[in-house]
Amino acid sequence: MPRNTGAEGVEGGVGVTALLVAAARAIETHRDDALARDVYAEHFVLAAPASAGWPVRIHQVEDGDANPLWGRFARYFGLRTRVLDDFLLRAVHTSSARQVVLFGAGLDSRAFRLAWPAGTVVFEIDRAGVLAFKHEVLDGLSAAPSAARVPIPVDLRADWVAALADAGFDPAAPSVWLAEGLMFYLPPAAETYLIDTVDRLSTGGSALAFEVKLEKDLLAYRDSPLYTSTADQIGIDLLTLFDLEPRPDSAGDLTGKGWSTAVHTPFDFTRHHGRGPLPEQNDALAGNRWVFATKPRA
Repeated sequence: MPRNTGAEGVEGGVGVTALLVAAARAIETHRDDALARDVYAEHFVLAAPASAGWPVRIHQVEDGDANPLWGRFARYFGLRTRVLDDFLLRAVHTSSARQVVLFGAGLDSRAFRLAWPAGTVVFEIDRAGVLAFKHEVLDGLSAAPSAARVPIPVDLRADWVAALADAGFDPAAPSVWLAEGLMFYLPPAAETYLIDTVDRLSTGGSALAFEVKLEKDLLAYRDSPLYTSTADQIGIDLLTLFDLEPRPDSAGDLTGKGWSTAVHTPFDFTRHHGRGPLPEQNDALAGNRWVFATKPRA
């Protein structure tokens, strides 16, 4: 596949982590027992010079599933993809919500690969460079979205609320929100602002899912195989990208605002689906939590 000329948006910092997740989704897609399938993922990986040499199938990894990065960590991202796919589809199919907002959408292709109800609009919020790279790859594949897709090229540190409104978002209608793999990188105040704003913009019947880490000290896992293998094999030191300040209790805040909130470990879903990562010693996934919240109708 030709190298993407607009790859600058995913060539460094947090942007390159989108390629890591895309590679994991590609590997998951080609497994016989795949939990999620994303036929676009490998094209993102191969199009960017930063990731063109990464594996997109597990047989391309010398030690296969024993590899902490392309085995266990990639399985984690595959499981997360499936769980959040299920959340989004369940939310729109069991309610009248037809607005879906993806924060830090990165190389998410859900607007193209999921079976959305008629009338669904998917708003994708991310930095302009990331969205431009995604557009170039998908345009090259002649990919057609299965919902109305509205990219919103804005940094979450800027006025994304105004940009969302300008793009046609209606706060009077139910909405579904997703912050996948995002909160780790935000300062605590930005996370609190996001949660408070989602509450303010959500009418009854809306839903939200997001991922957080609960460790008091992320550096306690600095020598975890997941972190060290990611740094050694592809040069991404995740701990230099994460915000290391104490995190707010966003799930508790939502409960206090009247949302119905459930907090799960990833391992809960590994046991449910029968595949995925399980706890191990010195586990960088130990503090990860997936939060699901719904706002009751008045």
